[in-house]
Amino acid sequence: MVVATLALAAMGVLLGGGLGFAARKFAVTDENPLIKEVNELLPGSQCGQCGFPGCGAAAVAMVEGTASVTCCPPGGAALAERLAEMLGVSVDTSQMAAPLLAKVVASECIGCTRCYRACPTDAIVGASGQIHVVLEDACTGCGKCRDACPEDCVLMVPQEQTLDTWRWDKPAAA
Repeated sequence: MVVATLALAAMGVLLGGGLGFAARKFAVTDENPLIKEVNELLPGSQCGQCGFPGCGAAAVAMVEGTASVTCCPPGGAALAERLAEMLGVSVDTSQMAAPLLAKVVASECIGCTRCYRACPTDAIVGASGQIHVVLEDACTGCGKCRDACPEDCVLMVPQEQTLDTWRWDKPAAA
């Protein structure tokens, strides 16, 4: 019994050590570190408004140059400018609209929970038969809740200006 236990322990140590060595020796490390940096800047909500299945795919496309740095509507102009600086490209954010956020009109909400179930970021809170509220910090403005609402009580409103999102309009040429 002791010999069998020692034999299994020795095999476990040898095979575990071999797997650890193989993991280090054959690790794939040719991933571009810039992709990771761009992905960390993106909202990470996987809303799909950029046309990609998630923020990781959008980051890869931006680094490869197949997607514009302005393709992320939830990030707005502030994110586009940070990405342009990081990737070394020029960007014109003057035509970008402010990011939109969902807002529930409380007087019209019947509490059906359809908006709650449609939200990919869990930005809507409420219970069945109760009024729902949107958590602005979690909302990406994808509009899925507006499309799911049978009462049309979800509105998409521009995000309020903050120090990160405020932009000074360029003066008109004289």
